[in-house]
Amino acid sequence: MKNKLEELKKQQLSDGFYSDAKLVSKVGREMKTCEYKLDEIEKLSKQIENAETILELLEVDDDNGLFEELSKTLSSLETEIESAKLETLLSGKYDNFNAIMTLHAGAGGTEAQDWTEMLFRMYSMYAEKSGFKVKVLDILDGDEAGIKSITFLVSGEYAYGYLKAEKGVHRLVRISPFDANARRHTSFASVEVMPEIDETPDIVIRPEDLKIDTYRSSGAGGQHVNKTESAIRITHIPTGIIVACQTERSQIQNRETAMKMLYSKLVEKQELEEMEKLSAIRGDIKKIEWGSQIRSYVFCPYTLVKDHRTNFETSDVQGVMDGNIQEFINEYLKRTSAKGEKNV
Repeated sequence: MKNKLEELKKQQLSDGFYSDAKLVSKVGREMKTCEYKLDEIEKLSKQIENAETILELLEVDDDNGLFEELSKTLSSLETEIESAKLETLLSGKYDNFNAIMTLHAGAGGTEAQDWTEMLFRMYSMYAEKSGFKVKVLDILDGDEAGIKSITFLVSGEYAYGYLKAEKGVHRLVRISPFDANARRHTSFASVEVMPEIDETPDIVIRPEDLKIDTYRSSGAGGQHVNKTESAIRITHIPTGIIVACQTERSQIQNRETAMKMLYSKLVEKQELEEMEKLSAIRGDIKKIEWGSQIRSYVFCPYTLVKDHRTNFETSDVQGVMDGNIQEFINEYLKRTSAKGEKNV
């Protein structure tokens, strides 16, 4: 691992791409990923050794308790190995980065805004079960209930690599709790996912290209929040990209976070443009549009969650809404890997 880090440092210095601060950040991320992989290998080795020990004991003593323990150990080992295999599919440029997710309610007023809040709860529970941390960066509450839009950071190893599978439009079918006549409604919400990226050498943001607005934060407030114009909204004039952050305690912190979001969006835009060029060369242009729903969640007249890209489905709607979406993500990663697709 030391050799790899030394080679990385020499390469970046010789290229002249990074300042010391950026180099430290990049090397630190590489080191963290290496340590994570080494820990995973060590865990697998210990489980294998444990299984071998139990097998040796069973050769001496035919004990039912030992059989049960071996069964549990092998089941756990199988799960860990499957997880390790999936991580080999996470070889994208930004897969080991944190993820910035933005949820937007579609047309439909309160019904769609409630659906957006349900999705935020689903991703929060998934993050908790996966050992990730969630931090809300910006939120716009619904008029009566739910959320109009929300941006949040998901931190953890390979957070972006896994959650990039969730990009797209999510469709809900259910009996609306907001309809006095108990009619069935269809609601839509879009999910944007991008890696959290610091400054990059090929993306230059000029101060004159930025329009920066300040405003008071929304929410419960406190001794500082809501009493000063600490929230920041940045508009990148050449592209029209807008980012905002209001959850940090100071205007400076909100500005720093918003700038990270802007860099991430600009990198994502650059990557998508490259993908479209490649698709045009192949004669296969994929549209990036609101109507391209990726998954349907049906609560009524039957229960079903189906991913339209992989055809993977389950009738356990409540389990999915409680954050059990790993199988959907796994199927997506297997599919894109098998087809050799490139994902931003």
